[in-house]
Amino acid sequence: MSTLFSSCKHVDTPVAVTHTITDILVVNNSFTFLRAAVQRAGMTDMLRTGTYTVFAPTDDAFRAAGYADVAAINQLPVAAVTALVQYHVIDKSVPASAIQGGQTVGLQTLLPANGMVYISKVNNYLSANGHLVTTSDVAADNGVMHVVSAVLSPPNADAISTILSDPQNFSLLAAAVQRAGAGLLTVLQSTTAATIFAPTNEAFIASGYTPSAIAGANPAALQRLLNYHLLPGRYFSNQFINGQTPKTVLGSTIRMNVSGSSVSITALGDTTTAATVVRPDILSTNAVIHRIDRVLIPPP
Repeated sequence: MSTLFSSCKHVDTPVAVTHTITDILVVNNSFTFLRAAVQRAGMTDMLRTGTYTVFAPTDDAFRAAGYADVAAINQLPVAAVTALVQYHVIDKSVPASAIQGGQTVGLQTLLPANGMVYISKVNNYLSANGHLVTTSDVAADNGVMHVVSAVLSPPNADAISTILSDPQNFSLLAAAVQRAGAGLLTVLQSTTAATIFAPTNEAFIASGYTPSAIAGANPAALQRLLNYHLLPGRYFSNQFINGQTPKTVLGSTIRMNVSGSSVSITALGDTTTAATVVRPDILSTNAVIHRIDRVLIPPP
């Protein structure tokens, strides 16, 4: 066991030394925020018993999520902290070996409503909701911990509700979906997993799709355009591979361009300028939404 996850105590005579999930959190000062959250939620004793998997954000992950210090955790309502911790805990042991390479698996957390977390394995690295697991399989007597690089957020409602909830970026996309008709709405409200490349309002306007143009557009043409922005299945940004050519719901392919953490998409109908993913991995219950800065033009 590494020094990061060292023994809870040192003694000179043989005694039963426990290494429960709670014990690890208590002695490891990389998790002071998570420790405080578990304590405020009243889950300290629970995580000493039973069998669990915990996706454990480090203190740096909490700070990146906007929590200034442990006091910020302790000032939150107990119900909010409880929901936060519940979403990071699964009531069974899920080691990294349980997830197949290239696979995305939805696992129910202790959070009752919208509590699915999506675990992927890419190049032998785990991710949770698209966030890298920096250390996997930290063994505890009552389960396993995976150290994750971000505080995880539960999925929003279905894809169309998520789009409608962000009019600053997606009001024109929402209008286009409505104009395209019931067929596309049914897809975006279904339980079938999808990936959506969602152009911003500015992207639509730059391509000539002003509010009046969308209102007067042929619904079938809009549905064809929007189907070119959909992939069947749930794909987080770190699952895309440079040069990959996934087939869209329209049936035509797009080309993924990946450089480090940057992802862009080349459309067959516009190969001169790629659409950049400006905000990846917006999670809804039935889709992963990637905000892009250009409309993808399908082939004729």
